[in-house]
Amino acid sequence: MKKSRLGRGLDSLIPSESAIKPSDVQQVAVDAITPNPHQPRTHFAKEQLAELAESIRTYGVIQPLIVKEAGGGRYILIAGERRLQASKLAGLATVPVVSREASDQDLVELALVENVQREDLSPLETAEAYEHMHTAFKMSHEEIARRVGKSRVAITNTLGLLELSEAVKKALLNDEISEGHARALKALESAQAQSAALRTVTEQGLSVRQTEELVRKLRGVKPKKASKGGQSAEIRDLQDELRSALGTKVNLQHSRKGGRITVFYYSDEELDSLVTRLMRKRG
Repeated sequence: MKKSRLGRGLDSLIPSESAIKPSDVQQVAVDAITPNPHQPRTHFAKEQLAELAESIRTYGVIQPLIVKEAGGGRYILIAGERRLQASKLAGLATVPVVSREASDQDLVELALVENVQREDLSPLETAEAYEHMHTAFKMSHEEIARRVGKSRVAITNTLGLLELSEAVKKALLNDEISEGHARALKALESAQAQSAALRTVTEQGLSVRQTEELVRKLRGVKPKKASKGGQSAEIRDLQDELRSALGTKVNLQHSRKGGRITVFYYSDEELDSLVTRLMRKRG
């Protein structure tokens, strides 16, 4: 039986389409809805918004937005940021909404979970959202992991991105390097060393594995000798790419006659998330 991917208590705030009664839905003026103040996503792709806006012009807003009453005829958005932005772009005066009660912590968690499940957040936006949950609500890394359906290690690793130099953060934000590259560069202690290594990575187009080797050399760590029958550099790079794409540990065993890919998960929620990602890739 498929479990909800939302944290405990949050699934009641985001009902499935089949659970929404017509009497629960009301039309609210677009201008009366204030975006979620804890929305971790700061960038919305213009092309994707334009496509959604065109769909809304043709078919309307199919799934109601979830809001919280703020008094005086105003509402705070709980979930549906893209639909709200696209509705404005489409020129709609009103949108369908379902009202729910929610605490400030609920607003943070729901905005984060919705974006994480849709893979809409950049690694740094995700890290900042986790940090807010940790500092504002005193949540441990393990508790955050349970709430968003990730492993504790994944939460800790993502939070580590906030310790990167500004140059590396900017490169990651601009998609000049991957999260795997950024984690490798984090092993260099000073911002100057990270920036210098970053220039080498971008100028030479180094892979994640090559970046790790570069960092080891800069730190004065002797490279380990490859064992007989060990993985080739190409296979190791492919394994790293799979780890980065799936956000979890992946082992790739390869031979001339075939091989095996092992994907690890650490909770039912993370399994659900992995299945969703893999099925989406098929489309």
